[in-house]
Amino acid sequence: MPEIKPLRPGDPPRLGDYSLMGRLGQGGQGVVYLGESATGERAAIKLLHVRFTGEAQARSRFARELAAARRVAAFCTARVLSADLDGETPYIASELIEGPSLRQVVERDGPLTGEALERLAIGTATALTAIHQAGIAHRDFKPDNVLLAADGPRVVDFGIAKIIDESGTITTRAVGTPAYMAPEQIAGERVGFPADVFAWGSTMVFTATGKAPFGGDTIVATLNRVINHEADLSGLPDDLREIVAGCLSKDQTLRPTADGLLKRLLGHPVDEVEASEEVLAEGAQAATMDLTQAEEPVRTTRRRSVVAGGLAVLGAAAAFLIFQFGFTPDGDITPTAAATSPTPTPTPTPTLSTGSALLDRIRATSRLRVGYRDGLPGVSLGHPPRGFEIEVAEHIAKALKVPEGGVRFVPVGYAAREAAIEEGKVDLVIANFSIDAADPGRVAFAGPYYVAHRDVLVRAGAKISKLRDLRGKKICVASGLTTAAMIRDRGVDFVTVRDDDISKCASQVADGRSDALAGDDVVIAGFGARLRAAQLRIAGIQLTSERYGVALRRGDPVACRAINDVIESMYADGTMKELLQRHLGRVDFRFETKLPRPEGC
Repeated sequence: MPEIKPLRPGDPPRLGDYSLMGRLGQGGQGVVYLGESATGERAAIKLLHVRFTGEAQARSRFARELAAARRVAAFCTARVLSADLDGETPYIASELIEGPSLRQVVERDGPLTGEALERLAIGTATALTAIHQAGIAHRDFKPDNVLLAADGPRVVDFGIAKIIDESGTITTRAVGTPAYMAPEQIAGERVGFPADVFAWGSTMVFTATGKAPFGGDTIVATLNRVINHEADLSGLPDDLREIVAGCLSKDQTLRPTADGLLKRLLGHPVDEVEASEEVLAEGAQAATMDLTQAEEPVRTTRRRSVVAGGLAVLGAAAAFLIFQFGFTPDGDITPTAAATSPTPTPTPTPTLSTGSALLDRIRATSRLRVGYRDGLPGVSLGHPPRGFEIEVAEHIAKALKVPEGGVRFVPVGYAAREAAIEEGKVDLVIANFSIDAADPGRVAFAGPYYVAHRDVLVRAGAKISKLRDLRGKKICVASGLTTAAMIRDRGVDFVTVRDDDISKCASQVADGRSDALAGDDVVIAGFGARLRAAQLRIAGIQLTSERYGVALRRGDPVACRAINDVIESMYADGTMKELLQRHLGRVDFRFETKLPRPEGC
């Protein structure tokens, strides 16, 4: 992540649902802040340097652009989370990507070559194709807008340039970065998808040589070269040189489409049909191939995967796959097998598909991304996170043959859990996620791995074991919890004591200021267990049953059954009971130790 600098006088303390924690950077389009929502979700918040017209037609156009940006498929892009263009402080909140920009890496460590260059070309072409298929043009594609995250390259800021351009408020400069602008942008002609393809070609030249193809000492000189000069492509490898030359055509009608560009990089026939999700997934997967295969041309391997059909392992359509082209998560260049050994490693023989997109992806990448709710002691807390649910996920990952160190935990907000699966941000979600509360059309579930209950945390000596025992008692109600309202709905009146978070409510119960804390028993037990000196218990009222499931993408019954088998074995051999006792045992809590009825796959 870029260095976080303090807020300056005049910076807003919050934008929309996000509290601003500091500055991440500033550019021609606006200031970028680090924001954090009430659920702990972090985002890059761009406060735009524009004032939008109040015309209904203009606002409708802006809304359409943002809606399109939010529909971009999750292939190597940063999702748009929210936006507000109506107020005096127009902003766009995007997924926070932790990693250096392509420009930073090239300027620090030098140009990319060989496999690293080809993988970057494929990954960025995949992202550009996904953006164009959503019906929007990026209009400011450049090395600064390609971030190299731990889980792959991400293209950011798509759609923003057009919103600014059409606001009619910036008249002193063309929208875009001069060294990566297409001739039609400079000439004031219609600007669309071909301009992005031109910028992609310029970005590849920079990546391979460390220099922009049309860079000059002044903006005027740069713009003149874009319009009148041909780029020097001698620094590119032969196969990429021809592709980039077509992208840098002065005539935008002669440039390939992003779909055609991606298909050509993948070795597919270039036709007029839009690249399918399978092609996008193949593009993402091709960028993850083991660097020990560097001696064999990547395109040959990809063609073989097409010919071999089901024998090749293809990624699922909405997966983010790790972009292993020689960078560690902090952006440092690491030696590849091709660079350190003169002996080429044989290409492994393709293996049969497991019949599961998830299990095939694990086999291909040796990684699994698990979404979890952060901030729950005893359940899922810390960086790296620890707790009951985290260890359940680790047991599942091990049984699914994810290598040690291959699990990446991704915090997801309470309301974003289904979207995280649906959009491919994570492979699984384990986040006290009640199966019965989910939208059955968006995700599938394995499990449940545990049946929790709405209950109350009380002091060990309190005479509270039934619902009626709460009548007239002081119940601490934390923000976001609804169990107390359920108690009142059942005809039990009590005294409400409000506090802003669960941990403070647990402390109130421990010191006697409140009689009870209401919530999911696993969650409130975790907060109670944190108070080591306190004698607390779960009352056992059990208002509801909450079937916590492992969410995964729909249409993968093989993976679902595999996870169910792991859960069954964890109950059979006592692992589940041991995990509950270890993380929540400081509270008197009668855990559920019987295997829950599994969800049908």
